[in-house]
Amino acid sequence: MPNLLDQISAELETIRSQNLWKTERPITSPQSAHIVVAQDGKRREVLNLCANNYLGLADHPDLIKAAKEALDTHGLGMASVRFICGTSDLHRKLEATIADYLGTEDAVLYPACFDANGGLFEPLFGEQDAIISDSLNHASIIDGIRLSKAKRYRFANSDMNDLEDKLKTARNEGARRAVIVTDGVFSMDGYFAKLKEIRALADRFDAMVMVDDCHATGFVGSEGRGTHARAGVKVDIITSTLGKALGGSAGGFIASARPIVDLMRQRSRPYLFSNALPPPVVGAAIKAIELAQKGDDRRRRLFDNARQFRAAMTSLGFNLLPGEHPIIPVMLGEAGLAQQLAQRLFEEGIYVTGFFYPVVPQGKARIRTQMSAALTSSDIDQAVAAFRRAAEELKII
Repeated sequence: MPNLLDQISAELETIRSQNLWKTERPITSPQSAHIVVAQDGKRREVLNLCANNYLGLADHPDLIKAAKEALDTHGLGMASVRFICGTSDLHRKLEATIADYLGTEDAVLYPACFDANGGLFEPLFGEQDAIISDSLNHASIIDGIRLSKAKRYRFANSDMNDLEDKLKTARNEGARRAVIVTDGVFSMDGYFAKLKEIRALADRFDAMVMVDDCHATGFVGSEGRGTHARAGVKVDIITSTLGKALGGSAGGFIASARPIVDLMRQRSRPYLFSNALPPPVVGAAIKAIELAQKGDDRRRRLFDNARQFRAAMTSLGFNLLPGEHPIIPVMLGEAGLAQQLAQRLFEEGIYVTGFFYPVVPQGKARIRTQMSAALTSSDIDQAVAAFRRAAEELKII
């Protein structure tokens, strides 16, 4: 054991020396546009530009009320997995609400979307099948695919020619079932998947389409239904989260045709062996979907904020990845520089986080800013001014 701990300590020191160490700051307030953060024994209010709180619902009073009501009526937790004695009427209601919202026959809940992606592929796809996955898909998709015995193909990010080649290869090699797997939004870059083109290729090659819509559900497309609604296409399987735009708490789901959902209930290991979602989380999520469906004003404010921030930062000379999504990466290249800028911005009252290897490729370090409907136009101006001061000091611009 001492040798093992020495080896681990040496590995940790290497992480530190390469400027790849990730730090956590305790937040002592509700998640919102303005938060209170504890650091070095002090608490200070900062402007939050790096949460997934796209619609600003994480501290919404209606969600808090719904969670408290569920706590009063159904208790803190179910103390069981779903099929033993862990299914409540609230779970069934939320699953029906999700299916209706996204336009699928049914849905099934998981502790997180990481678990939904981790539990999806193994029951559905075996040695005779093919999974064709975008190269920038989320780690949870990669892990989930690894658990299946299906033949795996990887296509270059959003490269439809490469996808077509992989589909041809899969079919020529006799795949029984084929599925194209993609993030709806690639979370490190803010790019949208080309779902219209993907759907067309899937139809040509008799393949299914699976989309992870974590960074779209609630605020992209008509009524925030997601990237498939934005693209005007049908997809076969949707996985997504309750932990971002839909209240920011916890939980994920798979939404699809009823036979696929039923198979998940019977064979998906993260579902079968994980406690049911706590009733307060479920109650709040039901209310969050209701607010998201009626949330055109919030969505408008969210995308207005994104446009304002993007235009102002571009005019100052920052290197931004192009796009329209509320994820707006500020590209810096080196991990150390990303961490330096994040620290200077914190001192300026702006909470952001540096992203670097292994979260993004070597040499692609960045600060991934994320807009929220809870931010005001003056908040955006404040953030841009802080970026300018910090970046000039560090000679970034």
